[in-house]
Amino acid sequence: MADQSIVYASFDRFPSPKGASTHIGAFVQALGKKFGQVDLLTLQGDENIEAPDFHGVRHHPLPAIGPNIITRALAFRSELLRWWRRRHAGVAHVRSIYEGYPIAKRKKEMCDFFVFEINGLPSIELKYHYPDVDDDKILMDKLRSQEDLCMKVADLIITVSDVNAEYLKSRGVNPEVIKVIPNGVNLDIFQWEEPMMSQLKPLRILYSGTMTRWQGVHYALEALALYIRDYEAEMILAGPCRAHERRAMNRTIDKFKIAKNVRIIEPLSQKGLVDLMHNCDVALAPLLPNDRNLEQGCCPLKIIEAMATGIPVISSDMPVVRALVENGKEALLVKPASAKAIKDGLLALRGNLGLAKQLSKAARTRVENDFTWKKSTENLIESYQNLGLK
Repeated sequence: MADQSIVYASFDRFPSPKGASTHIGAFVQALGKKFGQVDLLTLQGDENIEAPDFHGVRHHPLPAIGPNIITRALAFRSELLRWWRRRHAGVAHVRSIYEGYPIAKRKKEMCDFFVFEINGLPSIELKYHYPDVDDDKILMDKLRSQEDLCMKVADLIITVSDVNAEYLKSRGVNPEVIKVIPNGVNLDIFQWEEPMMSQLKPLRILYSGTMTRWQGVHYALEALALYIRDYEAEMILAGPCRAHERRAMNRTIDKFKIAKNVRIIEPLSQKGLVDLMHNCDVALAPLLPNDRNLEQGCCPLKIIEAMATGIPVISSDMPVVRALVENGKEALLVKPASAKAIKDGLLALRGNLGLAKQLSKAARTRVENDFTWKKSTENLIESYQNLGLK
């Protein structure tokens, strides 16, 4: 019988309000329940969020101190290797090259099986958080080289979308090791309520998630400015936001003179987010048509969570979204990078309670059928069993 011990390592904060933390929690809880020997190595979590106590899972928060992501990643690698000294795992499960590369280099001595979970690749992602790195060819080449090694030695590669799977194949990955497991939601938390929008009240528009330009938040703000020329509305932005992104948003808000119509709030707990969704009329996912969304691909958790709660969704029309919804059935899909298209979507929903209810019910059904953490973790367990774990 294969060694049943699992080390799940991630250069992410856990627990935290971000989608990565939700994903990590769902996966390690399922692995601990099934196999019972999981060590979870992550960055220290948010002190305001109570760390979950999962059966069979031991959490080891590791420090990562440094002035930038590269130095912090190197510090995390050092701590990880120090923890791993004189240990051997049945499975090493990693979510990025930051923790994965040193394990991939030492695979034979560190683990029997190497599982590479790809939710984002630094050679694509990093420039959206740190624009200056895009001009650093040496760094970009090094990142791609480390990604290539992790993909080469992986016994199993888990990704969240068919778009990403096709991109990985274009990088030379063996299709037989790729398993697509979409994101999901916990239906006990993300409960459904029927939408109750009314022409008699200002439209409440929600954007939830990381506030970055590649998420298209500035187009959502411009769409709000267009909409309120004729009708009343309020936009609520809920999620993490870096200081430079906050300054850029404030410039956009000032440019369109919409400060009194915009409310920016800190990241919420899942229950808090559900309550907010139930008190808003429409959720936006204005993803931009860039390599992060078109080539690398993703599985936007914000869309799935909104679909589950019943709030109607307006999203950019692109392949990763069409994998989740059909336009006009479970959501309204609009031209990417177009404030006018978002505004037209808002107008289509305004006061049209029949359309809102139709989208809401169909979206909830789609989530129940295809996008629950229960289904995702069942696929994960099956993939582990195919490696030889029992």
